[in-house]
Amino acid sequence: MTCRRIILNILVVLAAIAGGFYQLKLKPVLAKLGVGRVVDPVGNTDCTIIPELQACEKIVIHQPSGILYLACSTPSSRVHWLPHGLTFNETGTPPAGCRRTGWTSCPRRPDPSELFVYLVNHRAPRGGADPNKVGADSAVEGSSSMEYLRTVEHPLIETPNDLTGSADGKEFWVTNDHGSKTGLSREFEILGRAVTSVVYCHETEGCKYAIQHMRGNNGITQADNGTFYVVNSPGGQLYVLDKQADNTLVITDVIETDRSMDNAMVDSEGHVWAAAFPKALVLVQEHFKNPSIPSPSSALRFSINTGPGMFYGEKFKVDRVFEDDGTIASGVTSAAYDAERNRLFLHGLASPHLVVCRL
Repeated sequence: MTCRRIILNILVVLAAIAGGFYQLKLKPVLAKLGVGRVVDPVGNTDCTIIPELQACEKIVIHQPSGILYLACSTPSSRVHWLPHGLTFNETGTPPAGCRRTGWTSCPRRPDPSELFVYLVNHRAPRGGADPNKVGADSAVEGSSSMEYLRTVEHPLIETPNDLTGSADGKEFWVTNDHGSKTGLSREFEILGRAVTSVVYCHETEGCKYAIQHMRGNNGITQADNGTFYVVNSPGGQLYVLDKQADNTLVITDVIETDRSMDNAMVDSEGHVWAAAFPKALVLVQEHFKNPSIPSPSSALRFSINTGPGMFYGEKFKVDRVFEDDGTIASGVTSAAYDAERNRLFLHGLASPHLVVCRL
């Protein structure tokens, strides 16, 4: 066999391997990220814009009153301080004790006169440490009636993203969206390593892992029946978990979608809503770096399947309820639905305004 023929055979084998890798591994990932996707507007024709509220990463509805609680900042400061995206420019952020609030939670409470609020606070590291080397000094804050109660710091709360708390203000579950704050090990997480987790904390018992070795953990929410839902953001999956007697969590179902997602919430009818990204790469590579660049947005609704598909093993139904090319709703990271008043609220980490839509 000639040298030329050997080289040709090697190239053919390498091409086959590359083609198989693309079809089996890379193509599905690119599809979830929205590469080649055509944005198809839906549910965006009866919407109102509220420009006074900017850069609100998370929305929570207090259903009895219809009051919204939002974790907000300014689009310009988000560009400078975004620990999730390894952006740590302290000089570009406004001075504040709560450097970057990432989440609010307002669980229902038997006493309607008292409401507990939980927040993730991505503070700058103390002692003048370089955040590019040590990451943010993240903690969970708890308050009642807008009065500060306590700060929870623990080694297990390493890269907190989202949390859901109890109605009595004594316990919460928080997602770690990475396995480490900085470094090469974090960079290699893009390969899909199962290193994210959920941590359970109690005011007197301390913190422990509720579940480990998950992928892409981001938003977390819980239903009135005790079921938990955790979003695998890059993987476009919604994990369904049951709480155990010791407050650990066990995955019972995984719901697949066709796109990356962010925060999730449960409405008063038991449906799960999640903000989703038709064009995730535009969001991360363009919009987060320059919020004036519009990023398409969508909202998904998850429910128990009662249609014909249930007989074929389709336990859950996923509906694309809202989608916009970024003209009305840009860079949405949170979608909260008020079922009693038929209002869908949409906002994002660096979005220019709150969007309220009738469906």
